[in-house]
Amino acid sequence: MMFSKMTSNIKVSVIPEYDSKNSYPSENRYVFKYNITIENDGSFPIKVLKRKWLIFDVGFGFTEIIGDGIIGLTPEIGTDENFAYFSNVMLRSGVGSMSGKYLVKNLETQETFEIDIPKFNLLSEVLSN
Repeated sequence: MMFSKMTSNIKVSVIPEYDSKNSYPSENRYVFKYNITIENDGSFPIKVLKRKWLIFDVGFGFTEIIGDGIIGLTPEIGTDENFAYFSNVMLRSGVGSMSGKYLVKNLETQETFEIDIPKFNLLSEVLSN
Protein backbone atom coordinates (compact mmCIF):
# COMPACT_ATOMS: atom_id res chain seq x y z
CA MET A 1 0.00 0.00 0.00
CA MET A 2 1.27 3.47 -0.88
CA PHE A 3 0.87 6.52 1.34
CA SER A 4 1.33 9.97 -0.26
CA LYS A 5 1.18 13.59 0.81
CA MET A 6 1.69 16.84 -1.13
CA THR A 7 3.22 19.91 0.57
CA SER A 8 4.18 23.06 -1.38
CA ASN A 9 4.07 21.14 -4.69
CA ILE A 10 6.40 18.45 -3.37
CA LYS A 11 4.93 14.95 -3.14
CA VAL A 12 6.30 12.40 -0.70
CA SER A 13 5.21 8.79 -1.25
CA VAL A 14 5.99 5.85 1.02
CA ILE A 15 5.59 2.11 0.48
CA PRO A 16 6.24 0.18 3.73
CA GLU A 17 6.92 -3.54 3.77
CA TYR A 18 7.40 -6.06 6.57
CA ASP A 19 10.87 -7.64 6.35
CA SER A 20 10.24 -11.18 7.58
CA LYS A 21 13.78 -12.35 6.68
CA ASN A 22 15.38 -9.97 9.18
CA SER A 23 12.68 -10.10 11.85
CA TYR A 24 12.78 -12.27 14.96
CA PRO A 25 9.34 -12.10 16.61
CA SER A 26 10.47 -14.37 19.47
CA GLU A 27 13.05 -11.67 20.33
CA ASN A 28 10.60 -8.76 19.82
CA ARG A 29 12.47 -7.65 16.69
CA TYR A 30 10.14 -6.67 13.85
CA VAL A 31 11.93 -5.04 10.91
CA PHE A 32 10.15 -2.94 8.30
CA LYS A 33 11.58 -1.59 5.05
CA TYR A 34 10.14 1.54 3.51
CA ASN A 35 10.65 2.99 0.05
CA ILE A 36 10.30 6.75 -0.24
CA THR A 37 10.00 8.89 -3.37
CA ILE A 38 10.21 12.68 -3.17
CA GLU A 39 8.78 14.29 -6.33
CA ASN A 40 9.39 17.97 -6.98
CA ASP A 41 6.39 19.30 -8.92
CA GLY A 42 7.26 22.86 -7.92
CA SER A 43 8.79 25.68 -9.94
CA PHE A 44 12.20 25.74 -8.20
CA PRO A 45 14.91 23.21 -7.29
CA ILE A 46 15.16 22.06 -3.67
CA LYS A 47 17.77 20.50 -1.41
CA VAL A 48 16.85 18.16 1.45
CA LEU A 49 18.71 19.36 4.56
CA LYS A 50 17.22 17.47 7.52
CA ARG A 51 14.71 14.81 8.47
CA LYS A 52 12.52 14.38 11.53
CA TRP A 53 10.73 11.10 12.20
CA LEU A 54 8.10 10.25 14.77
CA ILE A 55 8.00 6.47 15.23
CA PHE A 56 5.14 4.88 17.16
CA ASP A 57 5.57 1.36 18.54
CA VAL A 58 2.37 -0.03 20.13
CA GLY A 59 3.01 -0.68 23.80
CA PHE A 60 6.32 1.20 23.75
CA GLY A 61 5.23 4.72 22.76
CA PHE A 62 6.84 7.33 20.54
CA THR A 63 10.46 7.82 19.50
CA GLU A 64 11.64 10.95 17.70
CA ILE A 65 14.61 10.78 15.34
CA ILE A 66 16.20 13.96 14.01
CA GLY A 67 19.16 14.02 11.66
CA ASP A 68 20.91 15.69 8.77
CA GLY A 69 19.91 14.70 5.24
CA ILE A 70 18.58 11.28 4.29
CA ILE A 71 20.62 8.07 4.10
CA GLY A 72 23.79 10.16 4.49
CA LEU A 73 22.93 12.45 1.57
CA THR A 74 21.51 15.95 1.11
CA PRO A 75 20.02 15.43 -2.34
CA GLU A 76 19.16 18.27 -4.69
CA ILE A 77 15.92 17.67 -6.58
CA GLY A 78 15.25 19.79 -9.65
CA THR A 79 11.83 20.75 -10.94
CA ASP A 80 9.98 17.75 -12.37
CA GLU A 81 12.60 15.44 -10.88
CA ASN A 82 12.42 12.92 -8.06
CA PHE A 83 14.67 11.25 -5.52
CA ALA A 84 13.96 7.73 -4.29
CA TYR A 85 15.56 5.75 -1.49
CA PHE A 86 14.80 3.00 0.99
CA SER A 87 15.53 2.58 4.66
CA ASN A 88 14.30 0.47 7.54
CA VAL A 89 13.10 0.62 11.11
CA MET A 90 12.81 -1.93 13.89
CA LEU A 91 9.81 -2.16 16.22
CA ARG A 92 9.53 -4.25 19.36
CA SER A 93 5.79 -4.86 19.13
CA GLY A 94 5.28 -5.59 15.43
CA VAL A 95 2.62 -2.88 15.16
CA GLY A 96 3.13 0.84 14.79
CA SER A 97 3.36 3.80 12.46
CA MET A 98 5.75 6.46 11.26
CA SER A 99 5.37 10.04 10.09
CA GLY A 100 7.73 12.94 9.74
CA LYS A 101 9.01 16.02 8.02
CA TYR A 102 11.89 17.02 5.78
CA LEU A 103 13.49 20.42 6.07
CA VAL A 104 14.23 21.56 2.51
CA LYS A 105 15.82 24.62 0.97
CA ASN A 106 14.55 26.50 -2.06
CA LEU A 107 17.78 26.71 -4.09
CA GLU A 108 16.65 29.90 -5.84
CA THR A 109 15.73 31.99 -2.78
CA GLN A 110 17.73 30.02 -0.14
CA GLU A 111 14.60 29.97 2.05
CA THR A 112 13.94 26.82 4.07
CA PHE A 113 10.58 25.18 4.69
CA GLU A 114 9.17 21.86 5.87
CA ILE A 115 7.44 19.21 3.82
CA ASP A 116 5.37 16.44 5.36
CA ILE A 117 6.13 12.74 5.22
CA PRO A 118 2.71 11.02 5.30
CA LYS A 119 1.84 8.83 8.26
CA PHE A 120 2.12 5.17 7.30
CA ASN A 121 1.25 2.01 9.19
CA LEU A 122 3.66 -0.76 10.11
CA LEU A 123 2.04 -4.16 10.61
CA SER A 124 3.99 -7.40 10.76
CA GLU A 125 2.69 -10.39 8.81
CA VAL A 126 2.82 -12.50 11.99
CA LEU A 127 0.09 -10.35 13.48
CA SER A 128 -1.97 -9.76 10.33
CA ASN A 129 -2.75 -13.44 9.68
